[in-house]
Amino acid sequence: MDVIPSELVLSGGDRAIVIAVGVVALVALVIAFVLRAGVLAAGQGTPRMREISEAVQEGATAYLGRQFRTLAIFVVIVFGLLFVLPADTVGERIGRSLFFLVGAGFSAFIGYLGMWLATRANVRVAAAATTEGREKAMQIAFRTGGTVGLATTGLGLLGASFVVLVYVGEAPKVLEGFGFGAAMLAMFMRVGGGIFTKAADVGADLVGKVEQGIPEDDPRNAATIADNVGDNVGDCAGMAADLFESYAVVLVASLILGSAAFGAKGLIFPLIVPAIGVLTAMLGIFLNKARPGENGLRTINRSFILSAAVSAVASAVASFVYLPGDFAALGLPGEPGNPALIAFLAVLIGIVLAAVILWLTGYFTGTETEPTQDVARTSLTGPATVILSGISIGFESAVYTALVIAAAVFGAYLLAGSLIVGLFMIALAGCGLLTTVGVIVAMDTFGPVSDNAQGVAEMSGEVSEEGARILTELDAVGNTTKAITKGIAIATAVLAATALFGSYSDAIGKAISSALGELSGLTGGLLDDAGDFVDVGTGFFVANVVQPGTLVGVILGAAVVFLFSGLAVNAVSRAAGAVVQEVRRQFREIPGIMEGTNRPEYGRVVDIVTRDSLRELATPGLLAVFAPIAVGFGLGVGPLAGYLAGAIATGTLMAVFLANSGGAWDNAKKIVEDGKYGGKGSDAHAATVIGDTVGDPFKDTAGPAINPLIKVMNLVSVLIAPAVIVLTVGDSANDAVRILISLAAVAIIVAAVVVSRRRASTLQADSAEPTGAPGRRS
Repeated sequence: MDVIPSELVLSGGDRAIVIAVGVVALVALVIAFVLRAGVLAAGQGTPRMREISEAVQEGATAYLGRQFRTLAIFVVIVFGLLFVLPADTVGERIGRSLFFLVGAGFSAFIGYLGMWLATRANVRVAAAATTEGREKAMQIAFRTGGTVGLATTGLGLLGASFVVLVYVGEAPKVLEGFGFGAAMLAMFMRVGGGIFTKAADVGADLVGKVEQGIPEDDPRNAATIADNVGDNVGDCAGMAADLFESYAVVLVASLILGSAAFGAKGLIFPLIVPAIGVLTAMLGIFLNKARPGENGLRTINRSFILSAAVSAVASAVASFVYLPGDFAALGLPGEPGNPALIAFLAVLIGIVLAAVILWLTGYFTGTETEPTQDVARTSLTGPATVILSGISIGFESAVYTALVIAAAVFGAYLLAGSLIVGLFMIALAGCGLLTTVGVIVAMDTFGPVSDNAQGVAEMSGEVSEEGARILTELDAVGNTTKAITKGIAIATAVLAATALFGSYSDAIGKAISSALGELSGLTGGLLDDAGDFVDVGTGFFVANVVQPGTLVGVILGAAVVFLFSGLAVNAVSRAAGAVVQEVRRQFREIPGIMEGTNRPEYGRVVDIVTRDSLRELATPGLLAVFAPIAVGFGLGVGPLAGYLAGAIATGTLMAVFLANSGGAWDNAKKIVEDGKYGGKGSDAHAATVIGDTVGDPFKDTAGPAINPLIKVMNLVSVLIAPAVIVLTVGDSANDAVRILISLAAVAIIVAAVVVSRRRASTLQADSAEPTGAPGRRS
């Protein structure tokens, strides 16, 4: 079976549905604009609060501008390379390359929108907490996220529906470029923004809280503006782009496999389900209203559950109305079951998966649950026990989350009676999860907006005591929602990557068929020298896992996740070291900072982390793009399949471990700051601050970046698979060229890693003793 039937034709009714989906996408963008206007209409507080907010806006805009100029080089290079890679038709090749630019552009726009609005919402949330109360402050923060969430779903759905309408049978191949562009930009923004935000945060905490004994956002700390800028370029811009590319890549996988399994209806149904999600996201965002005395997390969870429940009911209606009741109507008379029923069950699995991960992550990272309370309790015995307890929570929670995701993947697969339909069901589970993305983005953006609002309030000193209490509560809720969205994001990555295996297998099967002659005259299948198998009936490639080369690929895939994580954490360490030295220098050399009679040089720290983060993001990015090329051309398509399997399995566990450990440490610090175990300024507080500084690059740099990493590597593999086969089998086989390409990729990776390891920080290490150490309160 050809997984991408180019002869596919849409009926008039199908075209009407695609147009309707496009209209829903446009409505989402209009509603996003309305929400944006409502946020901007809120009061901005005092002149001092506005001054601080404008400084954050200026720093964030300057950073993203420099980042986009840097990434433009990568975009141009990849755009050219996509023209070189094989494609079935000239239209596919041109469309794939053009929509790579569209995907990258949309991802950049979503990231910029998230940053732009969040930097303007922070002061409004701070002002509302003092003048209008908790409910209004929470509404502004959540609707800021809702704006970005609806823009994310609207642009993703608009791009996909336009491609399906114009390219029809060629749409899945063209959407590979769309998804790759979105994923590549998101990964770079995730890494660069994550390095920026955590370098500033770690530096501010270590010198300000631990050495000088001053509050987190005290205006005397030179790193505070950079810290608040970082929340926006990392958590808002980076995560918004991340979830947009998750949306795009799941749609790519669904359309590729749907067109194979269900024909035209399989090309349309994956658009209908996310369109339902757009409508229910509007419902969840507009109906979100905090009740007096209610925990903020419960309020947000209620919005999520409402949206998910309505999506489940609407998806059931869409499945039974649009899809036939037997497979014979879809041209698959031998397939058992009811396609409408199993499609709905697959979507339901994805919705339930999102809800379970929401609960599971909230349990392990929430301020009111036992695991995080235990981490806070260990602060009584010092930073070592805080770190050990947080690590143990990360390890344990990763296992449970991985089991839940694995159960969802296998459950969706068991709904079908054949490989291709099973893979499509996994992709539909991803679509089910996508129905909640609008609310998920709102939940994620809520975190940094609340964090920044607290920073503006503390730096200005012009927020009431009740307002400060409200903002502290919202900040703690935001820490949990950020952890939850990271868990859901990695789940989408696993579902999309598993489904993309179908596209990878088909690309190889078609390339082998072209190189060795049509397989239709054979029976059973075709084995190559490595024992890998091409099934004649479906055209699918199946890797032989017992073959040593495939096992080597599994090990390499797992190793790349570890190396990528290490590079990201090490980059934060180097950049944070520069921040620490600069903040110490300012306390030492600029008179009057501690007395409040002189202002620190905030711009110096912003400039340091901007330069460091931009130069550090290249190495992890090059690793993600060139490692699959090295393995594929060097070892073959079987080991490359193993490589992807190793990366997905290890990446799932690593990402959840890093995110949940960091979330638990952060909220343990909040528990102590709220007065437990000695409160602020105590030894217990210092212990949790150290735990939090370890967790910062875990949860906000390395962990979230693994999500786009997995999908970038999968898409690169799908794109290069035909070229690998062309150089491996048939008359065009050329081992010399294949090995040269692999060696060139390895050389690029090695050079990037070596340069990264040898790179000095922006500032030379200062050997002087930290001048603020004696001032620490105990």
